[in-house]
Amino acid sequence: MMNRLAARMKELKAPVVVGLDPMLSYIPEGIKRKAFAAYGETLEGAAEAVWQYNKGLVDQIYDLVPAVKPQIAMYEQFGIPGLSVYKKTIDYCHEKGLIVVGDIKRGDIGSTSGAYAQAHLGEVKVGENTFAPFGEDISTVNPYLGTDGVKPFIDVCRSFGKGIFVLVKTSNPSSGEFQDRLIDGRPLYEWVGEKVAAWGEEVRDGKYSPVGAVVGATYPEMGEVLRRLMPHTMILVPGYGAQGGKAEDLAPYFDADGSGAIVNSSRGIIAAYRQEKYASFGEENYAEAARQAALDMITDIRGAVPALQ
Repeated sequence: MMNRLAARMKELKAPVVVGLDPMLSYIPEGIKRKAFAAYGETLEGAAEAVWQYNKGLVDQIYDLVPAVKPQIAMYEQFGIPGLSVYKKTIDYCHEKGLIVVGDIKRGDIGSTSGAYAQAHLGEVKVGENTFAPFGEDISTVNPYLGTDGVKPFIDVCRSFGKGIFVLVKTSNPSSGEFQDRLIDGRPLYEWVGEKVAAWGEEVRDGKYSPVGAVVGATYPEMGEVLRRLMPHTMILVPGYGAQGGKAEDLAPYFDADGSGAIVNSSRGIIAAYRQEKYASFGEENYAEAARQAALDMITDIRGAVPALQ
């Protein structure tokens, strides 16, 4: 799956993944009015508004970027109707040819980890029938419980041709409370990065293994170290834009040929119309504003990574 992602990134010259992380405050009033008129101010109404918002966004960006990354919590907050829209969004993105990264950050052990992996990346058997419950292509995984928590995901990746992004060095301000702690003279994130590389080598078939890593754009010097430690690892880079990561900081995350990293932007694209730069689009044209923001991001990254020019 990571090699398929790399190929699509190269084809589009767009190492960008759009985070489909909807909040009701992002959704234009016209969309909410129609949804609430049909379903009331209920969880079902909120979920319908999210669905219509997502559909409009996807229709405008699917030809520009290789992947999207829905954050499951933004759907779970609306209960079962929200989760139904999460699945509906995944299916629609697949219809449009997009690779879907399920941002689920699961991390448990044994049969529990296996159940998470089957739910999001694999299949479950019910009597004589087999189902792919959510059907993402790649999922994010928390490695804090060690190999016991990650191996079930790797096994499912091997069986179904899927991938995972393991949290290594995240972009949030307090990540260093644990991730930067020194162990035998080296920060924890380096130990985790080496483990990610080792897990990946066990199942690698092609340039990149199915075991990727999450490394925040807000720490470029750490990204450079981790790129060396994980030479066959696809890196998902959050933190660009709204969180302070700049395009000029991204070059160390990429391989010499311009592959190996994909940069995430969520509200910077999906809520672009709320920014002064894109305010002229207005609420009704929120999706067109998102398209322009995606184009601007792609141009920005191409300018900072010589191999993409």
